[in-house]
Amino acid sequence: MSTILLSISASAVWSKVWTIAVALLFFGIIIMIHECGHFLAAKLCGVKVNEFALGMGPALFKKKKGETLYALRLFPIGGYCAMEGEDSESEDERAFGNKSVPKKMFIVVAGATMNLILGLIIMAVLLSTSTDLIGTNTIKEFYPDAVSAQYGLQAGDRFVEIEGHRVWSEKDIGFLMSRSRDGVLDFVVERDGEKVTLEDVHFATEDYNGTTLIRYDFIIIGETPTFLNVLKNSFTQSASTARMVWLSLFDIVTGRYGMSELAGPVGTMDIIADVTAEAASSGSLENLLTIMAFITINIGIANLLPLPALDGGRLLFLIIEAVRRKPMNPKYEGYVHAAGLALLMLLMVVVTFNDILRIARGG
Repeated sequence: MSTILLSISASAVWSKVWTIAVALLFFGIIIMIHECGHFLAAKLCGVKVNEFALGMGPALFKKKKGETLYALRLFPIGGYCAMEGEDSESEDERAFGNKSVPKKMFIVVAGATMNLILGLIIMAVLLSTSTDLIGTNTIKEFYPDAVSAQYGLQAGDRFVEIEGHRVWSEKDIGFLMSRSRDGVLDFVVERDGEKVTLEDVHFATEDYNGTTLIRYDFIIIGETPTFLNVLKNSFTQSASTARMVWLSLFDIVTGRYGMSELAGPVGTMDIIADVTAEAASSGSLENLLTIMAFITINIGIANLLPLPALDGGRLLFLIIEAVRRKPMNPKYEGYVHAAGLALLMLLMVVVTFNDILRIARGG
């Protein structure tokens, strides 16, 4: 009996370990793609790269090849591409600080750009390999007793705007509608070739743990995947996901969502681990790739925020430098980024603590 229990326990532990390992692998790929963007851009611009690292903290493995030290570090929570003269003055003509502003901007945005390109590629793979139809922005029909049909929506309407936001893809419809607090929304639709504005369109709602959920009472038209609509939807769905990140951050800042609803590295890895286990049992990688696309686009967009220690913060300093026609003092800029990094680490600790509490509660 004890042998059987031990076997079951070992099996459960192994099941969790390998799914976490896959989650770490996915994070590693996303981080590697980001840092490779900075690395390749730096090399193209003739900048000396002192170290290329995946992870943070003590080095598990390191090897110097040429002028660059390559390292794999203990904590899988990031990575970096350390360039000569990035945060301090340097006399080396190949130092980052001694390059032109356009070259420095190119290097700074290259990491986020690579993340967005990876998200675009994953979207294209998902759409081209899926057996499902590709959703459009047009209503096909309504469910019986649809409330929204009583307030002006009609079959054949193509969504143009929801609550003042342009509708680029099917993803926008669900997300933009879900932001409503009371199930009453304003739409702009295209009907018979003309734009029609519909105000105060009601939807049935239900309460779920204190959150108002909208009952979507219509079905949209689907299209069979072709090269052209896969290409188009890869771009539009990636753009929709990127805007989803921006609007979600805005909602957190404005208090629509609380900090407790943020997911950090631990929470995200737990989600990936669950999706990985589901993918293993079903034999489908679709959900796993969908999560990966969302995360890589999320990282790409978040890194462009104009905050110290992020790529967007460095880009902001470069824009200031271009306007002033004079570089900022690297020492003081370094202080700002160091302070920003400290605050970022503090935020990560808080969010990770929330992740652990949420997982412990089974939520």
